[in-house]
Amino acid sequence: MATSLIEWVAVALALAYVLFATRQNRWCWPAAGASSAIYFVIFARAHLPMQAALQVFYVIMSVYGWFAWRASHGQASELHVGTWPARRHVAALGLVITVTLANVRLIGGDQDSLVPYADALVAWGSVVATWLMTRKVLENWLYWIVFDLVAAALYWSQGFEATAGLFVVYVVLAARGFMEWRRDRARGVPAVAVADNRAAGGP
Repeated sequence: MATSLIEWVAVALALAYVLFATRQNRWCWPAAGASSAIYFVIFARAHLPMQAALQVFYVIMSVYGWFAWRASHGQASELHVGTWPARRHVAALGLVITVTLANVRLIGGDQDSLVPYADALVAWGSVVATWLMTRKVLENWLYWIVFDLVAAALYWSQGFEATAGLFVVYVVLAARGFMEWRRDRARGVPAVAVADNRAAGGP
């Protein structure tokens, strides 16, 4: 199936989102919101209900992220890169799996197919990963690596080749984002200060 122009636009905006996010630049959020609005239409037409619903969540979180990452009165935000203890991740992933299984049962569809399970898993996993990103939890990038791989397989199976390719690129960028955020956390530099420094051509 040929990739439509609207899908290419969504891909470009989504790629801009991740590139800005790895640099902790708050302009990632407007790019994310615009991309998600387009993908809502694409996934709704493709009858992927959880992916379409996920885009609504992304749009809402893009607004939240924009304000959560803002500078206050010209000063660096107090929101630093942090981490979660292992027990929180175990609980979060357990919740994702539980909700995924319940989601498939409630929505119905062909439960012998992997598609509804992948659809729900990517949706709920992305909800958790997005929340972690808005709160600048370092491990959000590790979540994205896992769920982006599942998403790439899902989108490829549904004929969205460009989007599947984008999510493969996401995996690479997520690994880069993890390393950059970990370095910034070790330096103890406020998130917005880092983004502004890089925007100005700083190291």
